[in-house]
Amino acid sequence: MCGIVGYIGHREAYPIILKGLKRLEYRGYDSAGIALYDGNEIKLSKTKGKVADLEQRLEKEIPTTGKLGIGHTRWATHGVPNDVNSHPHYSNSGNLVIIHNGIIENYESLKKELINRGYTFKSDTDTEVLVNLIEDVMTNQNLKLGKAVQIALNQVVGAYAIVVFDKNKPNELVVAKLGSPLAIGIGEDEFFVASDASPFIEFTKNAIYLEDEEMAIIRLNKEIKIRKIKDDSLVNPYIQELQINLEQIEKGGYDHFMLKEIYEQPSAIKDTYRGRMLVDEAIIKMAGVEDNMKKFLNANRIIIVACGTSWHAGLVAEYIFEDLARIPVEVEYASEFRYRNPVITEKDVVIAISQSGETADTLAAIKLAKSKGAFVFGVCNVVGSSIARETNAGAYTHAGPEIGVASTKAFTTQITLLTLIALRLARANGTISSSDFRHHLIELEMIPEKVKKTLESEAHIKMIADIYKDVHHFLYLGRGYNFPVALEGALKLKEISYIHAEGYPAAEMKHGPIALIDENMPIVVIATKRGHYEKVVSNIQEIKSRKGKIIGIVTEGDVEVKALADHVIEVPETLESLSPLLTTIPLQLLSYHIAVMLNRNVDQPRNLAKSVTVE
Repeated sequence: MCGIVGYIGHREAYPIILKGLKRLEYRGYDSAGIALYDGNEIKLSKTKGKVADLEQRLEKEIPTTGKLGIGHTRWATHGVPNDVNSHPHYSNSGNLVIIHNGIIENYESLKKELINRGYTFKSDTDTEVLVNLIEDVMTNQNLKLGKAVQIALNQVVGAYAIVVFDKNKPNELVVAKLGSPLAIGIGEDEFFVASDASPFIEFTKNAIYLEDEEMAIIRLNKEIKIRKIKDDSLVNPYIQELQINLEQIEKGGYDHFMLKEIYEQPSAIKDTYRGRMLVDEAIIKMAGVEDNMKKFLNANRIIIVACGTSWHAGLVAEYIFEDLARIPVEVEYASEFRYRNPVITEKDVVIAISQSGETADTLAAIKLAKSKGAFVFGVCNVVGSSIARETNAGAYTHAGPEIGVASTKAFTTQITLLTLIALRLARANGTISSSDFRHHLIELEMIPEKVKKTLESEAHIKMIADIYKDVHHFLYLGRGYNFPVALEGALKLKEISYIHAEGYPAAEMKHGPIALIDENMPIVVIATKRGHYEKVVSNIQEIKSRKGKIIGIVTEGDVEVKALADHVIEVPETLESLSPLLTTIPLQLLSYHIAVMLNRNVDQPRNLAKSVTVE
């Protein structure tokens, strides 16, 4: 879950590396470091803290000249966040320097072996073990860096994306990948390496995404050589044209990426259904579904695997698939799925959801499902990501880059895409009438405008946030399609404000959580007109009798809940199955404004990283 960036070429490396680290800081931000090669020596500076802390001290510590450099922003796995454990790391000789994203699981046994051979270690990291292992192989077998990296990695158990530099080979970088993303940007007489394409998007649109167990030797004035780590066979690189642009990854005048991404949801939802949903013709066209229709229709069940916000989107999808398409669905935490010996057959369809397409637990679940013969369909946002490559088929959400750690537009675009799939399967299965199908398409087409209207309530939501910003606990309640929204609302508040919050099905309140309710407990209740409205009103009355403070998410024009609640936030009316696309918007804004008022780091909340690429 770290961010890595490297450069070799004709430009000064320092500004490229520094700007790249700032763009990758969403991947980890408890420490940062840069190593630059000035033609004679490797100069290194690193520190606990954020990239801004590194920038403040770096120019005082080392010269910032050189046409080759590597940088790293860290989310700690092995070793506490401090200056010593920060990357990059030197080998014992000082000739090699490395940056690393991932976990080397057998680092302790490797470290003991290296200590027995006379190596010493300054840090507690697995990464310092890896760079010394590479040096040991080079020294003992008299090998060049590339071959030494290959042999060393064949001794490693775990996940990695690495960039290694040898000061005795000043025109070369060696990179390798297993389980963690790595992109190589190809410019004119220059090369870039990064965890994603954002650090080099203004310099080149051409990129190679390494596959698992591949390594590349990047030399100036020569073609990149890519080899398989296991058997040393050459790989013909596929160079693809990047679709993102610089404007997409900048804040665009918003105070935080999260707020920008909340406001991007109308266009992101539209981009997700654009070209796939033809309302006038009453058609949904999705190649990944059409080409595999028999797999879906003949499935005994659909198993959805995901983590975090994507898991909540999967829960919404469970309601949609079963309600509309009448296909049994199970939703699994990917992190648990692989460890409980699940019963999977070739008659199952597994849908794997991940914003980044790099979530380690979801990738592991995919590999398990494929090994059992299941058909695996991927839903992700990042083109060329590992999940997009590992699955049998899939579809992109087209949400655009999501930089804020707390997912917002990922959630709504995932629901949009899964709704399209469910509707298409329902039509093929004959479980939805022509008129009902068309009605769903019309309503879905109207959702972006209804999201825009919901966003107009921001000032009102900000006022509510100010009232409750100092409380210590929140409850979120919903029923049916909006139960997963309650879970997602509670997660957003926890993630960015650090206030304890729990989401529950409204009817479950009586089975425990009601004991928590008093005059100091705010309860957010999703109480839209479509779906179990009377039951939810009864739950609100139970809360009021215990003096709980109620924030109601209601349909425009609601009278009954408004009379009971302390505050209401209105959303436009829509179909029950589409209501999560609207009801989640006020919860995102409420969490955002509470976090801002508490002076939290909204885009980079503590202990979290955007892409969880380690288990």
